[in-house]
Amino acid sequence: MTTLQSNLLDNHTPTGREEAWRFTPLKRLGGMHDGSAVAINRHSLAAKNSLPNGASFEQREISALTESDDAIVNRIREFTNIGTVLTIDANAEITEPIFLGRTSEGTTEAEFSRVLINAGVNSKAVVIIENTGDTHLAEDLEIHVSAGAHLTFISLQEWGAKTIHAARHHAIVDRDATFKSIVVTIGGDVVRLLPTVDFIAPGASCDLSGVYFATAGQFFEHRMFVDHKVPNAKSRVNYKGALAGDKAHTVWIGDVFIRAAAEGTDTYELNRNLLLSDGARADSVPNLEIETGEIVGAGHASTTGRFDDEQLFYLMSRGINGDDARRLVVRGFFNEIVSEINNEEIQNRIMSRIDDELAKAGK
Repeated sequence: MTTLQSNLLDNHTPTGREEAWRFTPLKRLGGMHDGSAVAINRHSLAAKNSLPNGASFEQREISALTESDDAIVNRIREFTNIGTVLTIDANAEITEPIFLGRTSEGTTEAEFSRVLINAGVNSKAVVIIENTGDTHLAEDLEIHVSAGAHLTFISLQEWGAKTIHAARHHAIVDRDATFKSIVVTIGGDVVRLLPTVDFIAPGASCDLSGVYFATAGQFFEHRMFVDHKVPNAKSRVNYKGALAGDKAHTVWIGDVFIRAAAEGTDTYELNRNLLLSDGARADSVPNLEIETGEIVGAGHASTTGRFDDEQLFYLMSRGINGDDARRLVVRGFFNEIVSEINNEEIQNRIMSRIDDELAKAGK
């Protein structure tokens, strides 16, 4: 165990004035951003069940697939070159989900974690990471979706109330490959996730979806970046959030960059937020930067609002009490994305957790 001593220059330590950090409560990050965290060599991510044929999981030395300008990611890489690696063999079609999970070992130290997922050429798989308990976690997770592969990546943040989690989930998507990501954040004190995608060959596509529910005092940030640098790639982004309780704060940033060479791009991003009480704040910032006019389409939308009174009135007029009516509206709001997880046990668990959070918020 050691206190992380960073060699980065002082100007690489976020101050809160940078665009990438202007919403983040730096004082609540447990020192993971500035080198003061007590970092340990712990590899808590493990396979929860026996791996199917065509998949392997190991700890070994890894090299970064891409550079990063994120301060926490670079501190992780300075600290360790050992990580956990999930490999899906070329041409493997794995029908059952691969479950990975993290064990919680307290909040006095911070786990600096490196993870690599390799989906081989023409492979097909679903990977689910389940995060529970209370911990401090800085995570550098890279995903390589090889040519012709189809990978669904589901990340469940069902943390306890004391967790601080800062992570970059970066996918590199090759020719004619498909990457689907579903992110669920319904627990933790501070959670800051960076789901990013880098297209490296034509014909690639990605679908980034997510839901988040923040209650009193919680801060959740989801900051997307999709880099269209090659022709004929497609991206869709759809995130939904709900907030209830004083000083509940969520941030959603959606950045899509269509470079000059990315002719034939087709992209759309959407963020919707539902405010359930006074004192909650949702920041939503969709951005498009386009360097070529030769595209199929590019658009974005963002909405933040309160309950639809007509929906509530309709339900209550049919004998449903106010609390149950609100619960049904929130469930309906999230169901579009939660149902895409395609696992009944997980879907029911997430909806039950949302019901519990709603009840605790007194709404």
